[in-house]
Amino acid sequence: MIKNYIGVLVLMIFVLPLSVFGQEVRIFTLEDFDLKDSVKTCLVSTKYGKEEYDFNRKGLLTKSVTRYNEADYDVVYYKYRDSLLVEKRSETYRDNKFDPSTSIAHFFELDTTENRKITEKIISYDKEFLDQYVYTYDDKGDLTKMVRINNEGTDETLVEYKKYKGEFTITYLLNEVPLKSIRTSYQKKNGENQKIVLTKEFLKGEGNKAYEEVFNEKDMLLARQEFEYDATAKKFIPTIRTSYEYDEKGMLVEEVTRGDNLLDKKEYIYQYDKEEGGNWVKQIITPENAYVTRKITYYKQEKKEK
Repeated sequence: MIKNYIGVLVLMIFVLPLSVFGQEVRIFTLEDFDLKDSVKTCLVSTKYGKEEYDFNRKGLLTKSVTRYNEADYDVVYYKYRDSLLVEKRSETYRDNKFDPSTSIAHFFELDTTENRKITEKIISYDKEFLDQYVYTYDDKGDLTKMVRINNEGTDETLVEYKKYKGEFTITYLLNEVPLKSIRTSYQKKNGENQKIVLTKEFLKGEGNKAYEEVFNEKDMLLARQEFEYDATAKKFIPTIRTSYEYDEKGMLVEEVTRGDNLLDKKEYIYQYDKEEGGNWVKQIITPENAYVTRKITYYKQEKKEK
């Protein structure tokens, strides 16, 4: 399950989508699944279905399986070279049969001749070329440009970085039209430094939706305020606000959502395994009494030579 969004069944993918045109490569590790220590496999079960995750000894995700039922499931494989993602394969199985028409492969090539550049080629299992993405980075390692090429043409997403009066803003422009902006600022509240991240998303250059997240010094999400864009007033209007509380272990224990005619409170209770890592193996969500269980296996500790 995704950290800070525990209890929601989600198929993890390797990219952070900005739109159908722009993506940024990302590698998932144990931490993204709220796991620690030398975890080898994790089987997650909810009333919605099951997910299986495999990790290598470095804690990198190597395989994920989403099971909708015994006959229908999706499998994703991740291949690395020196901790760099070089290949990802997404395979679809229906009625226990492999479906090549909906299965795709991603291949990555790293070029460090000048600044870092990654080329991603996406090909179907039917050997049909689908897309190519080229990610270009500056000398600081920050993404500056994404170019998508396919049979329909070329789209370019530029990434701009600006710092002004203690605020840091990243803006994504698709073919020179604003697509998304992320502004990070800091404040001190009750003696604690907090990070505030405001994300705005645009549709054809016009405001669409937004959300503001507040994090504590340990980078734990404390609150999330959602906004909708009012085209008449030409501004974002606050709608739903969710606050989060954690226990001394850093585990989410309470989630309260408020909005117009809306008040929803959830509490989370955990049971832990007896391994040294102390990962949770059962999460109970009240008041609906829903639950999530996790079956975890670990790598055996290698004996050190005397």
